[in-house]
Amino acid sequence: MSQSLLADASVRLEQALKYVSISEDASERLKYPKASLSVSIPVRMDDGSLRIFQGYRVRYDDTRGPGKGGVRYHPSVSLDEVQSLAFWMTFKCALLNLPFGGAKGGITVNPKELSKAELERLSRGYIEAIADFIGPDIDILAPDVYTNEMIMGWMMDQYSIIRRRISPGVVTGKPLTMGGSQGRDIATATGAFHVINTILPKFGQIKEKTTIAVQGFGNAGAEIAELLHKAGYKVVAVSDSQGGIYAVQGLDIPSIRQYKLNHPTVTGVYCKDSVCNIIEHEVITNEQLLTLDVDVLIPAALEKQITEKNASEVKAKFIFEVANGPITSSADAILDAKGIHVFPDILVNAGGVTVSYLEWVQNRNGLYWSLTEVQERLKVRMIEETEAVWRISQEFAVNMRTSAYIHALHRLNEAMSAKGTRDYYRAVSH
Repeated sequence: MSQSLLADASVRLEQALKYVSISEDASERLKYPKASLSVSIPVRMDDGSLRIFQGYRVRYDDTRGPGKGGVRYHPSVSLDEVQSLAFWMTFKCALLNLPFGGAKGGITVNPKELSKAELERLSRGYIEAIADFIGPDIDILAPDVYTNEMIMGWMMDQYSIIRRRISPGVVTGKPLTMGGSQGRDIATATGAFHVINTILPKFGQIKEKTTIAVQGFGNAGAEIAELLHKAGYKVVAVSDSQGGIYAVQGLDIPSIRQYKLNHPTVTGVYCKDSVCNIIEHEVITNEQLLTLDVDVLIPAALEKQITEKNASEVKAKFIFEVANGPITSSADAILDAKGIHVFPDILVNAGGVTVSYLEWVQNRNGLYWSLTEVQERLKVRMIEETEAVWRISQEFAVNMRTSAYIHALHRLNEAMSAKGTRDYYRAVSH
């Protein structure tokens, strides 16, 4: 991941700043992460050899509360990528009015190459390395790409061992038996579903006639595809890292998900088979999926999927970003010119961090809610903030991405103003 990712993300901030009156000091502070940590993690492999993995944790801003953000395991993880993800988390938490700042972490690794025991040693080693940098009131971890509740459980347990006390609030997305929350595993997709269901009627879209393509068939992508399918939308294409399938008449999403579940290949921890192995449908590439003639496109994979190189080929009327940063700022301009409505990641995929907040609250209070209670709280907040972003977009005649950043900036500015200048290095006149 090149250093341009954070700079590219900052372009959205600059656009929103044109519509928000905040101090020069505040806008300058938001351009840089507050703290970044790089660590080396030694892991004893099953064959007795020692491997060193590179890990990162970044707290971008903590004006509104402790840092909050996931940990991803992926070969492309770098400090630049993690800083960008922490930047997005800062605005996401402010947008959803959560009492958190933005943070993120990751390890440069291909987890599919590791056994379950090696993954556990890696996960516990990561916590050993960053334990002094995190905490329930400092920085709270969560699952992200190729991390799940099992890994979160290991991390929470290791932190508790180090601190010599049970500390469930340091990690969200844990197993229910360790203090996890009902609904956290499907929260990102559920939140995205509420955004889509709130927005599309404003454009007169009828569910049964709305065609949808989903890039990325992991936890969030598969779940949003099934939620939309069950609600009556016509999901015509899905893909994973190996390829995709397309059927004009629509796909049977529950059957595809079942196929994926029945074909795990890497020690039962991760599923690597491609959905394109279901041969009843037309086989397409990930790149082809992005340019299908559909009403709705949902990028739910990784960053920078739509760039200036392929944006002109996108035919969808609406794009909902379930992935973080799937569209570059240069592609935004092209999509805008084509009249394509883009609904940003900091709103669309905020269901995950919202239920993480609910889990954190439950951990602190020792009172746990039912799935119905959690989902109702999530629904109310997602619809409320979606409507707020929509109103701002209409008021300022800006796209939904800029509107979302305007909304978040207002809240960040209020918090920074309440805390004062915090100028600890004021020049002294003589």
